[in-house]
Amino acid sequence: MKISRVLTASAVAAGSVVLLSGTAFAHVSVQPQGEAAKGSYATVNFKVPNESDTASTVKLEVNFPMDHPLASVMAQPVPGWDVEVTKSKLDKPLEMHGEKIDEAVSKVTWTADGKGIEPGTFQQFPLSLGQLPEDADQMAFKALQTYSDKTVVRWIEEAKEGGEEPEHPAPVLKLSAASEDHHGGGASADKAADSDGSGDSADDKGGHDDKATAAADSSDGTARALGIAGILVGAAGVAFGVLAGRRRTSETPANSSN
Repeated sequence: MKISRVLTASAVAAGSVVLLSGTAFAHVSVQPQGEAAKGSYATVNFKVPNESDTASTVKLEVNFPMDHPLASVMAQPVPGWDVEVTKSKLDKPLEMHGEKIDEAVSKVTWTADGKGIEPGTFQQFPLSLGQLPEDADQMAFKALQTYSDKTVVRWIEEAKEGGEEPEHPAPVLKLSAASEDHHGGGASADKAADSDGSGDSADDKGGHDDKATAAADSSDGTARALGIAGILVGAAGVAFGVLAGRRRTSETPANSSN
């Protein structure tokens, strides 16, 4: 009876985990392929799972926040999908690299020219974005997912701080602190200055090299000593075998005469 109760409780717990996992990961989301730093350029993926058991996803429309407009949005071709980038006029022009820009991307739409995203599968849609805003901690992209049976799921709800996740949350891109040159130059420079990741200075590295050399010399000496010992043991074995053979040969006639 106790065993059956334990099995039942375990099954319920496992089912709860599966249900919670499905709820947490089934929505359209945006994921950086690298570090999405403020003021930088980044490549992101819009991940679109198919939640229907009978219909395929045939269209995805991603709307961009115009309160933080992006002047540069480039789509990577996705086999089986046509992509359209829509731009809109800005109320306040942007200044980028010394030039004024009066329009920005407001929407990107992918339309399937084949089967689309079939049940039980997902698809990723890569975009190169820039220049990311410097005065925001995140960007929310409202997305519309259209199925082959004409059903439209609107992923447009923005979560409130401290509140529960909404039923149809909008994809949110988190932005980290800006690097020194907006391209990760600070981190790269640190790696270049300390390519082995140890954080040691040149003098410290020299000391490590000396220790490594001494250790290598010690290992070589030990290996040579073991090699010589092996040769001596082998030679002794051969000599013992020869003497034993001669002894048996010299004793054979005497045993035969008896």
